[in-house]
Amino acid sequence: SIQHQRRQPLHCHCGYVQREEHPSNQLSVMRPLTEEETKTLFLKLSEYMGRSIERMINRTDERHCFRLLKDRVYYVSESSLKAAAPISKDHLLHFGTCIGKFTKSGKFRLHITALDHLAQYAKYKVWLKPNAEMSFLYGNNVLKSGMARITESMPQYAGVVVYNMSDIPLGFGVAAQTTDACRELEPTGNVVLHQADIGEYLRGVEDDMF
Repeated sequence: SIQHQRRQPLHCHCGYVQREEHPSNQLSVMRPLTEEETKTLFLKLSEYMGRSIERMINRTDERHCFRLLKDRVYYVSESSLKAAAPISKDHLLHFGTCIGKFTKSGKFRLHITALDHLAQYAKYKVWLKPNAEMSFLYGNNVLKSGMARITESMPQYAGVVVYNMSDIPLGFGVAAQTTDACRELEPTGNVVLHQADIGEYLRGVEDDMF
C-alpha cells in the first residue's frame, strides 16, 4: 500500500481523492479524503469557524491538510505527512491532530482534540461563570445561570466554543438559543447544548477520541 501511495502522491491542495477509484475498501490506509468526505467535514467545521477553514490549510507557518486513517480525520502539516508516509499501516497509529471521526452513517463528529483549532477560529463564544465550570466539565449543558458573557448576533444551532473567564477554552457545543433569546431566558434554560469538553481526558473516553 505504501508503494501504491508513492506512485500516486498525496495532494494537499483540495484535501480529497482525485483519482477515479474510491478507496472506501482501504480504510486502514492513510489517504486523502474523498470529495464527499471533504464536503461533510467542511460543513461541520464551518458551523464553528465560518469561512476560516481556508486559514487552517493555507497557514503562514506551513501548509496543512486533512487525512483519513481508519475512520478518523487528522489535521497534519505537509512535513509530518511526508514523515508518516513510509510507515507501515500496521504500525501507524496516529499522526497530526485528530479532528474527529466519521460515523457508520457517514456523518462527521468532532472530537475534543479539535478544540484548540476550533477556539483559534471560533465565530461564536460563550464564557462561563466560575461556579458553572465544573458542571460543564462533567458533560452538562450550559445554563443561563452559568453564563457570564456571550458573542453578539449568535444564531440558534450555531457551533459555540465555551471558555472560562480567563479565556481558556473548555469545550464546545451547539447554541440552544440566539443571543437575543438568551437575554430573556429563565435561569434554568439551556444556552449551549454540550458536545465535548476537556474533562473527557479524565473520564476515560480517550479510546473514542484518538
